[in-house]
Amino acid sequence: MNRHLRVLTVALALAAALAGCSRAGSDSSPSAAPASQGPATELRLGYFPNITHAPALIGLDKGFFAKELGNTKLISQPFNSGPPAVAALLGGSLDATFVGSSPAINAFAQSKGETVRLIAGSTSGGAQLVVQPGITSPEQLKGKTIATPELANTQDVAFKKWLKEHNLTVGTGPDQVAVQNLQNPRTLDLFKSGQVAGGWLPEPWSSRLVDAGASVLVDEKTLWPNGQFPSTVLIVRTDFLRAHPETVDALLRGEQQAIDFATNNQAEAKTVTNEAIKRLTNSSLSQKVLDRAFSELSFSSDPLAASFPQLAKDSVTAGVAPTATELNGFVDVTELNKVLQAAGKPTVDAAGLDNTQR
Repeated sequence: MNRHLRVLTVALALAAALAGCSRAGSDSSPSAAPASQGPATELRLGYFPNITHAPALIGLDKGFFAKELGNTKLISQPFNSGPPAVAALLGGSLDATFVGSSPAINAFAQSKGETVRLIAGSTSGGAQLVVQPGITSPEQLKGKTIATPELANTQDVAFKKWLKEHNLTVGTGPDQVAVQNLQNPRTLDLFKSGQVAGGWLPEPWSSRLVDAGASVLVDEKTLWPNGQFPSTVLIVRTDFLRAHPETVDALLRGEQQAIDFATNNQAEAKTVTNEAIKRLTNSSLSQKVLDRAFSELSFSSDPLAASFPQLAKDSVTAGVAPTATELNGFVDVTELNKVLQAAGKPTVDAAGLDNTQR
């Protein structure tokens, strides 16, 4: 009997050890992510049907991503705003996504700096405070309602920070500015009917309101050094970057081709982007709005990393975050710089937000 107990004890111990190995091997946390495993079987990529995501739309439509990915299956998924895209990335149902700068910071903060890395830029500029023509100063916004696309999104933060800098408070009182978070098409409708006085909006919606009679009170480009700030960037799951750097390289090569196309073939780039938006939203832009919107944007794979500490502080100033996110390790442009060097292009700077370990 004792002999049988000893055999059973050994067997249970072996089983426990094997189970522990199995759990360790399946750990998907970034700290346990394996080294490079070669090209991924598939890449799940998020993007928005928006003109500020033109490189993503062009890369998909012209087949730049698919060609560079080769045997890696590309699965693309459109989103209407940053929070759902971030949730999908953090939940593991996306591998990479194009997203606004504030949602990118939020994703890094939510995962305590573990799950997400910023690997490239995409689009700069293209956000304005557009208002009723009679409004020509910040003081005249008192008692008015101004729209932003979503609470704590990139434009919401920018507007609330700007209000704070001009000693204006958010609220419904006669000496306050009411901020209403609305989907962009709704903002256009309410502006036309006089129910909102304007909005701090990304392209093409700022141009659409201008087309409907609005005037520009603030062009956000004037608030940044050299008129550059990141509107759209590319982020990736850290464990995917570690496991499949070759696939990330291919994605970045495809993006760079799309950026070059948008820069060097602007007329066709406008057409491709507009047709992609129409397929995804059943609505296209007039040529007038399209031309103005494109003139407000610039496209580059440089993520403008140096601007992100200020963006993190802006969220605190705007009252949408209690403390500024610590961004050490947020940026990893290792693969991007490989791609740029191979193409004979200047490399980009991580502005000290990278680290030596992924």
